[in-house]
Amino acid sequence: MRGKFAILCAVGLALCLGAGALRAQTPEADISWPELARDIFKGQPLNDGKGLLSIEMPYRAEDAAIVPVTLRIALPAGDTRSVKTITLIIDQNPSPVAATFTIDPGISMISTRVRVNSYTSVHAVAELSDGALYVVETYVKASGGCSAPAAKDTQDAKVNLGLMRFRQFAAPKQAPASTPREAQIMIRHPNNSGLQMDQITHLYVPLFIVDRLRVWQGDRLLLSMEGGISISENPNIRFAYRPNGAATFRAEASDTDGHVFRAEWPAAQSDM
Repeated sequence: MRGKFAILCAVGLALCLGAGALRAQTPEADISWPELARDIFKGQPLNDGKGLLSIEMPYRAEDAAIVPVTLRIALPAGDTRSVKTITLIIDQNPSPVAATFTIDPGISMISTRVRVNSYTSVHAVAELSDGALYVVETYVKASGGCSAPAAKDTQDAKVNLGLMRFRQFAAPKQAPASTPREAQIMIRHPNNSGLQMDQITHLYVPLFIVDRLRVWQGDRLLLSMEGGISISENPNIRFAYRPNGAATFRAEASDTDGHVFRAEWPAAQSDM
């Protein structure tokens, strides 16, 4: 899977750089979703995911470099299957696969921020425990997100590279211990897409992204993410999970330069 992401990123980067600096800011001709889906999912049939999976994004993005996206899982009553993975695809981005999330059955929501390069359809594809694939779609108006300059101070990013923060959100009052809760992982990282231009040298900033993140509740792996160039600067993942009584959460992230970042937090601590 990580090899697939590397190939997709490299191909997308080469196509964009070969066409010049302005190409990343110009809406491309519509790519056929059936063709794209066939390439990514090897021709497997995609079923209508309405009622099982939803995708929420603003119709018109305020900032194309940090567009919020929320994926929600809601299996119909009586459906004994579980969702194994969700793949987020931004059709018109240079590397369309933004991320693939592998999730624990207790995960019911994932939210993050992405770059959107031009007006585009966005698809989310869930793979269920029986191998079936289900797709939902939305549409976003935005442009230039993949080539937008970094918003943070470069020196600060180097000093705090890989710094991770964890936040748990309070459960509803008097709710049972098993009631789903939400938590958030934030990683300090420039997540350079390879399409951004240094404002001083006018050279392209090399690709430098968090390509993998894993989060555990105790010894149980809650979710893992394989990310591409579309994940925004300072990756931020919020998720809804089912508590299992573990005393700690821990996370491990790696980037394309081989850095590995690790952190651990007490489960009872609400904000760090």
